[in-house]
Amino acid sequence: MSKFIERQLQAEMLASAGEYPAVTVVGPRQSGKTTLVRKLFPDHAYVNLENPELRSLAQTDPKALLNRFPAPVILDEIQRVPELLSWLQVGIDENPTVKGHWIITGSNQLKLRESVTQTLAGRTALLTLLPLSIRELKAAGKLKPTFQEIIHYGCLPRIFDQNLRPASAWRDYYQTYVERDVRQLIEIQNQISFERFMRLLAGRVGQLVNLHALSNDVGVSSVTLSKWLSVLESSFIIFRLPPFHRNFGKRITKSPKLYFVDPGLAGYLLNLETPAQIERDPLMGGLFENLVVSEALKSRTNEGRQPNLYFFRDHNQNEVDLLYPEGGSTIPVEIKSAQTFDKSFARNIHYYQKVSGDLSQGRIIYNGETEFESDTYRVINFKSAF
Repeated sequence: MSKFIERQLQAEMLASAGEYPAVTVVGPRQSGKTTLVRKLFPDHAYVNLENPELRSLAQTDPKALLNRFPAPVILDEIQRVPELLSWLQVGIDENPTVKGHWIITGSNQLKLRESVTQTLAGRTALLTLLPLSIRELKAAGKLKPTFQEIIHYGCLPRIFDQNLRPASAWRDYYQTYVERDVRQLIEIQNQISFERFMRLLAGRVGQLVNLHALSNDVGVSSVTLSKWLSVLESSFIIFRLPPFHRNFGKRITKSPKLYFVDPGLAGYLLNLETPAQIERDPLMGGLFENLVVSEALKSRTNEGRQPNLYFFRDHNQNEVDLLYPEGGSTIPVEIKSAQTFDKSFARNIHYYQKVSGDLSQGRIIYNGETEFESDTYRVINFKSAF
């Protein structure tokens, strides 16, 4: 039996279970939601709503289901039967002082958030569990030595729990979850076009989203592609990093940048089958940036916080890769895949500090081992950045 990998979200989840009647955990397929909630709440009954029999009972006679599995209970993949949340509201309101009796998980952010907002507002904590972070892998002794290997393996717990071959695991993940879940949410009339779209997205990690250009390349309308992007984002496949919205007297880019929640999926879609291929690929810098930005995203969600991550780019192409909130300040972060530091890496940090008036110490996150700091920035290896 594989050893359970400790998750950073555990502390926030247990604290929330002591404060709210319900805790709702959302996140991508195979991010470890079920494993975590069953580990933390071993005395709760367990209902898997992917099970056709239990799902049918929940849809036709929800009261019978909840009588069969009385609280405390874990309701897994509740986006399959969102109407069940109305019955939970009744149960919670009948016992409002009981904490942590309803543990809910789901893999579709949009559908589940809408249902939770409508029926369980004020009754549940809403947390996000993303795939394994570098910190979690390091603590478990499972972190690969190079960023190329980290991207090659990706961060899905089952790859490490079951010692799976990454290329096969990602192929199965894409076919089983990405294609299936997207088909459930939207009508895809041309599967070949959708796969081409996914591969083009992987080739654009860290770039501004340009639906018009993608539409020309895929042969599908930009309106349709916008819908596909929204579903991919709500399913935690991709995320869009918004531009910083403050006006510093400069014309600011309004388009978001695109990243994959797990860079392992991006590597698979680019047909990069070995770490050596990643190292030689022209997109290596973009994949490294994707890895670091996804780690920043995990560091926020694992603490139960809203991401509040941005990037900065003005009309003259002055850009800071990432703006990270910390202690009431906004930290400018530059991301470089180089192993050797160069002072030019700090140019955009200094520019941002000047135009924003925020003199918070910036960060340069890179692939080198030497770490040091100056008055205006810190230089950090990516493995210890978040």
